[in-house]
Amino acid sequence: MNNPYKDLDDHHFWRRAISAVDMHAVDPVVSPKFVIEKSDRVATAGSCFAQHISRRLSSIGFNYFVPESGENLDPDKKLALGYGVFSARYGNIYTVRQLLQTFEEAFGARSKSESAWVREDGRYVDPFRPAIEPAGFASPDDMQEARQIHMKHVRSVFLDADIFVFTLGLTESWLSRTSGDVFPLAPGVSGGSYDSISYEFANFNIEDVVSDLRRFLSQLKCVNPKIRVLLTVSPVPLIATFERRHVLTSTTYSKSVLRVAAEMVTAEFNWVDYFPSFEIITGNFNAGRYYENDLREINSIGVSHVMRCFVRNYIASSSGAGRTTDAEVANSPNDGIAAEQSHFRMDRVVCDEEMIERVSF
Repeated sequence: MNNPYKDLDDHHFWRRAISAVDMHAVDPVVSPKFVIEKSDRVATAGSCFAQHISRRLSSIGFNYFVPESGENLDPDKKLALGYGVFSARYGNIYTVRQLLQTFEEAFGARSKSESAWVREDGRYVDPFRPAIEPAGFASPDDMQEARQIHMKHVRSVFLDADIFVFTLGLTESWLSRTSGDVFPLAPGVSGGSYDSISYEFANFNIEDVVSDLRRFLSQLKCVNPKIRVLLTVSPVPLIATFERRHVLTSTTYSKSVLRVAAEMVTAEFNWVDYFPSFEIITGNFNAGRYYENDLREINSIGVSHVMRCFVRNYIASSSGAGRTTDAEVANSPNDGIAAEQSHFRMDRVVCDEEMIERVSF
């Protein structure tokens, strides 16, 4: 008897694709939409997990595109200020709304109404990237001047990149009630002061995220017709939730919304693809072995599995990188950066969200 499943490939079946496959050999990527040449400028933004991809690409010789490189600073200063963590010094961009507003500000379609936040020590921080200047700014004018310089580099990221990798991280966010501006951290965590008259909590739903993604992608394609976008969802759980429910439940909600949103837009735009790093890290086939002891941070074994799948499926063999072996990817330094960008090396990923926990006890 004939049936529609009879001639399907192995990846369609759990037993053939998961149960009967060695844990480290599971590869959920099927029919990627495009490949990356070694000469392609690869830009990154998003939550903490995006840093793993950029570091590993750089360590195997790819063109990690960093317009805001702090080239006039000495290596120690660059390291301290976090240059190279992402393609521009925007810090963690956790939500799609934050990404959209950053893009629109860079191209003059949106202005920021929020002034500098003052810290307890009297120094100032940029409300939209509060962790990029550890010593803070001396004055609001200094902060605004630094932001104007930063926006020039952000424009370059979107105008000149060939590949833009964005990791969707959160749905929970904090907004200005007057302007609608979103922040990566709540007022009062790393600067400023919270009050319910000026600020409000938001937890974006699927309609919000998809609408913001569509708007961002449409505008991005207008300014950079050659761009291709690779979306991922961060497998890192929320460090805290403001909802009146368990953090595990909020994490499941947030990641589910982001995963569905990514699926919807990749089906709509033929130049946008989804890379399943989330599934590789969180899949039950690995029995939680890809997390550190805190069950939140991703360990080097998990990152290596992600990057093996990435290189195997997305790297063009014509670039010579397709000959990169699984062992080379697995053994590349966890914080490796191309030789010309060696000053970007950092011991661990930078996660602004961790500040929430530091000020909560």
